[in-house]
Amino acid sequence: MNTSDLYTQHVLPTYGRFPLVPVRGAGCRLWDETGKSYLDFCTGIAVCSLGHCHPRLVEAIREQAGNLLHCSNLYQIPQQAELAEEINTHHVRLAGKIFFSNSGAEANDGLIKSARRFGHKRPQADGKPRFEVITFQQSFHGRTLGSMSATGQAKIQEGFDPLLPGFRYLPFNDTAAIEAGIRPETAAVLLEPIQGEGGVNMATPEFLRAVAAVCKKHDLLLLFDEVQAGFGRCGDSMAWRMISPEIQPDGISWAKGMGGGVPIGAFWLSDRVIDDSGTALSSLMGPGSHGSTYGGNPLVCAASLAVLKEIRQKELAAHALLMEVRIRETIRSWNLPVITAVRGSGLLLGIGLDPALIPTPEGKTAALVVVSKLMEHGLLTPPAGPNTFRLLPPLNVTEEEIDEALAIIKTALAS
Repeated sequence: MNTSDLYTQHVLPTYGRFPLVPVRGAGCRLWDETGKSYLDFCTGIAVCSLGHCHPRLVEAIREQAGNLLHCSNLYQIPQQAELAEEINTHHVRLAGKIFFSNSGAEANDGLIKSARRFGHKRPQADGKPRFEVITFQQSFHGRTLGSMSATGQAKIQEGFDPLLPGFRYLPFNDTAAIEAGIRPETAAVLLEPIQGEGGVNMATPEFLRAVAAVCKKHDLLLLFDEVQAGFGRCGDSMAWRMISPEIQPDGISWAKGMGGGVPIGAFWLSDRVIDDSGTALSSLMGPGSHGSTYGGNPLVCAASLAVLKEIRQKELAAHALLMEVRIRETIRSWNLPVITAVRGSGLLLGIGLDPALIPTPEGKTAALVVVSKLMEHGLLTPPAGPNTFRLLPPLNVTEEEIDEALAIIKTALAS
């Protein structure tokens, strides 16, 4: 029985899967079961930061697997402590504490729980806890009940009522809306500096500054979801710093690229003092407040540490910015009317399409049509909404690989 038949018989159909069966990867390339080679500009949707089977990552996994795969978080795990130090010292560069999870959705659930704990510690004037988290339209924060409830897309939530209460979705990049949108029960604002799944929409500096000012004025937590954008993909270790470097968030969530392919996520809470008694925000999530059986185990932490050190030591965030310039300049030179915009930063880029210029069968979107055509030509890319496809190559992608991918895109779109 082939892979497709096995899926049909045994796997829940929660994904609209493409007819591709990958069996091997190396660097920026992926091979399917027929031996066909693809340039991978999907990379597990921004997961494989160093490409496939990077020697440093493979060796870190191999070495750690031979020593200790897993032990309980009841004990102190040295790889977890080292990874937290790497993140705090070299990437966030702000004082705080980290909790390790298995995914971005779990990391965002941790931020949501932290916001509610904060709302109990810093209640409304009448003593009632604050609980509301403001998020934004076209956001995506995950598919657990909590992170899905935080997501500002009705199509993600359809059929799962009742959702977790306590969320409100405001227009993205609308300064007036955030300034007028605070209620007594509001405890936090959660946003993606660059919305990935929602179409690659980048927050403006003015908007981020307005959100930060509103949070300070109303004693709210400022929470950034950097699950897709963080750790070098957008040209800096932290995507918010590319947009407005003076801002200091209260919490950050990550996953995807921080592990290079192993399942790891994390959320960070600031050490800033939140009351006159000297309480640190990070101290609110104490023993018994949160947990994860697998989160931060020795294997995934050793792998993530190798990935983040490689990104930092090889200055791959700066390389992402150089490749962004190459991509933008090349696409601009084509002057193809079907391309309406190139959005994003670094190597989180969304190519906007004019659906009127793309023959689209019923039930398909322009983005799906183009992504399928690119796959036929040997380039893997993921959609981002109905009229955008993303370019998410490894952070160490070469100029030659960029040029090869762009040539495929030009050929496919011109046809």
